[in-house]
Amino acid sequence: MLTLFWKEVGGFLNSLIGYIVITVFLLINGLFLWVFESDFNILDFGFASLEGLFMVAPFVFLFLIPAITMRSFAEERKSGTIELLLTKPLKDIQIILAKYFAGVLLVVFSVLPTLFYFFSVYQLGTPKGNLDIGGMWGSYIGLLFLGASFVAVGIFSSSVTNNPIISFILAVFLSLIFYIGFDFVYSLDLFGSIDLLVKSLGINAHYTSMSRGVVDTRDLIYFVSLIAFFVLLTKLSLESRKW
Repeated sequence: MLTLFWKEVGGFLNSLIGYIVITVFLLINGLFLWVFESDFNILDFGFASLEGLFMVAPFVFLFLIPAITMRSFAEERKSGTIELLLTKPLKDIQIILAKYFAGVLLVVFSVLPTLFYFFSVYQLGTPKGNLDIGGMWGSYIGLLFLGASFVAVGIFSSSVTNNPIISFILAVFLSLIFYIGFDFVYSLDLFGSIDLLVKSLGINAHYTSMSRGVVDTRDLIYFVSLIAFFVLLTKLSLESRKW
């Protein structure tokens, strides 16, 4: 499993894919945070806060992560190497997890350089260091879990088709539904007393909760359960070849 994991990581880092993803993530966030005149611009905001980063980054991940994962299984199916891969002395779940954790590692590599933004805002505060440290670290943890969830969705989407483009579109659609779809349904006030339950099924409710600096066990359980759910769906998708 570790061999396959490092092979997948090497596939990202030995090609332009990994570097393009990291560069695009940092470039888009940097433009919104420091250059474009918007509500996210730190210099225009007037407060030492990284709130803009944690509002923009999920939407960037919404498209970048499906671009990372769309070839995970779809390309293997298209080229016919999926059968060779599945005949190796590895269980299906090990193959899935190797590809999944490789995608998560690339997400971590993308997020780490944004700590420079934290250092910059820390220095710009008046007085220096006037920054909600707890809320910031909670937001970072939430962002990593959000990214990890999108990777699980992307891996599943790639396992159900041999077309990377269809995989990309499906992953974007499912990630969007789980990120803000349930919030939209909640805003319609259709279910009365269970509206809050509907909202809690979405990623944004738990991501927002962690952004307050309180890492609640319920939020962690939600993200782990969501990731496990899509990993299980991916396993079932791969096993369907035997039916």
